[in-house]
Amino acid sequence: MNADELRRNELNRVEGMREHVRGAHRGSSTISEKIRKQLAALPAKPGVYLMRNAEGEVIYVGKAAKLKDRVRSYFGSPHMMEPKTRVLRQQIDDFEYIVVGNAGEALILEATLIKRHQPFFNIRLKDDKRYPYLKVDIQNPWPRVYITRRIEKDGARYFGPYASAGSVRATLDLTKKLFPWRSCTKEITGKDPRPCLDYYIKRCIAPCTAYCTKEEYDEVIAQVILFLEGKADDVLRRLRKQMAGAAERMEYERAAQIRDQLKAIERTVERQMVSTTRKEDVDIFGMARESDQACVQVFFVRGTQMIGRDTFMLEGVRDEPDSAVLTNFLLQYYEGAQYVPKLVAIPSEADDRDTMEELLTEKRGSLVEVRVPERGEKRRLVELAAENAKEALAQMRVKWMADANKTEQALEQLREELSLPGIPGRIECYDNSNIQGTSPVSSMVVFIDGKPATNQYRKFRVRTVEGADDFATMQEVLRRRFARHGRGTAGATATDEQGGAEAKRSEEAPPAGGEGQGAGDAWDLPDLVIIDGGKGQLGAAVQVMRELGVYHIPAVGLAKRFEELFVPDEEEAVVLPRNSEALYLVQRIRDEAHRFAITYHRQVRAKSSIQSALDTIPGIGPKRKKALLKKFGSVKQIREAEVEDIAATVGFTRALAEKVKAEL
Repeated sequence: MNADELRRNELNRVEGMREHVRGAHRGSSTISEKIRKQLAALPAKPGVYLMRNAEGEVIYVGKAAKLKDRVRSYFGSPHMMEPKTRVLRQQIDDFEYIVVGNAGEALILEATLIKRHQPFFNIRLKDDKRYPYLKVDIQNPWPRVYITRRIEKDGARYFGPYASAGSVRATLDLTKKLFPWRSCTKEITGKDPRPCLDYYIKRCIAPCTAYCTKEEYDEVIAQVILFLEGKADDVLRRLRKQMAGAAERMEYERAAQIRDQLKAIERTVERQMVSTTRKEDVDIFGMARESDQACVQVFFVRGTQMIGRDTFMLEGVRDEPDSAVLTNFLLQYYEGAQYVPKLVAIPSEADDRDTMEELLTEKRGSLVEVRVPERGEKRRLVELAAENAKEALAQMRVKWMADANKTEQALEQLREELSLPGIPGRIECYDNSNIQGTSPVSSMVVFIDGKPATNQYRKFRVRTVEGADDFATMQEVLRRRFARHGRGTAGATATDEQGGAEAKRSEEAPPAGGEGQGAGDAWDLPDLVIIDGGKGQLGAAVQVMRELGVYHIPAVGLAKRFEELFVPDEEEAVVLPRNSEALYLVQRIRDEAHRFAITYHRQVRAKSSIQSALDTIPGIGPKRKKALLKKFGSVKQIREAEVEDIAATVGFTRALAEKVKAEL
């Protein structure tokens, strides 16, 4: 074989490899006619785009300086794409876009949509929830400090966000120990006969009994706000001045109380790390990554001290550069933050830093700098934050591994003890709740691979059962549940309420054969059904499962007293070992079903009590009742409102307002 033949053979081999690659990607590069028309209509303007899969779920949110160029890039040659983008491209079935005015608006909207939809292919803060804040309701005459997850434009002061309920509670407890503000919710008139226990243990200065003046109480709240802002030196200075004034007036007991408070605050400040010799407000960020997760640690430096820190977990960071991870985190974090310092110190360069500085400057109202410290104290703090983030990520993974091993062990034990055909990957547990037959409800909780799948929880309001009949209630609920085990099953118009994080949509399935056609919302069949109850409840459940043709699904009844598991057609109950992981898992599932049912029952009962309280008042029809509840929020608030406020409601007169007050 001569040189020319060798060259031709090599060219043919290379071309064959190229054709193989083209063939492998040809299927994924096919663009539907609908997508082609959408791409042709894209504007050359800045905006945000949302990619959806065949089920209509948002799987990616992105921003673009020019929507036309950026969105089209997802439908080009697949072999030019990153692996993550190639997988994303294969799942895109549809997209939509929102045009905005500039790049800054695109950044804000992108962060908002990521937090709302939690798309799988985006970098996102772990847990789809509102982060907690501390609220000081200074718009009220006698302010309190409490935890909230909702920020309103009501004139109050908000501090946060905190990464967890634990961290915000720790801060709340600390402020309560250091400053004697009131924690009660009563109306302050100054005419109470005696103060509560908080006064005697020096946790409140008792405005309820007029033991303090309005000015003295306002001073306490001012100190709380300064402390939460990190201005402990200002608090100490004000307290020393108050102590000296009390001593001059020979109010020695008052001076001694202030002295003790001073010492407590000084001890707290001494325990905080002195972070910088220069007085300034800085948020210090450090980051660690492993696999598809990242951990960001933030130090809050106010003045010369680190007043606190928090840890945030992120998901979906695989194949993303550090700059993109940092940018996405900072945008999602500061979107809800109530305070932005003058300086934000980050461990490495972030995308769109100039635009981010503009957004933070606008939020703060004065210049904000986002900087990567190269040397000195701030660099040391960034490295320390990164080291803490690395440790937190390692601890989280160790804990997860331990939990995963325990869960696998529990599921395996459950399979052996109950002689199940396989590992119960999906477990459903049912519990009823009522008070002497009133407002009967039931709950279904779902655990997948030993972990709660809250988005698949369901609430059932019982329709056909009169009185307290647990057997009939369980049968109605199971008929409605198993009517949903296949797509298009008849009898599925939903009014059963979805659980989820906090049940954001309602969906109810009537008994099999009920009116209406299926909503197309199939529920997966479980590998194990747990009925909270003994042999009677289990027998009623099994009867329904036989009627509906799902008797092949294993079912057990969990007796409350001795926590025995009853199995159909077996005389002896299964008693799980007292210290077994299987028993702990079953108890957790049962407790979750009970909690979910009780919570829903309280909601139903509260709703019915609201209706009855207002419906019995002559002259109050649906429109006036709706107007009252919209304005005041609850019957309790209506009862406590002034007649003039009720009379000012749309559709009310003073005479009718007086009647409402008298009836309530």
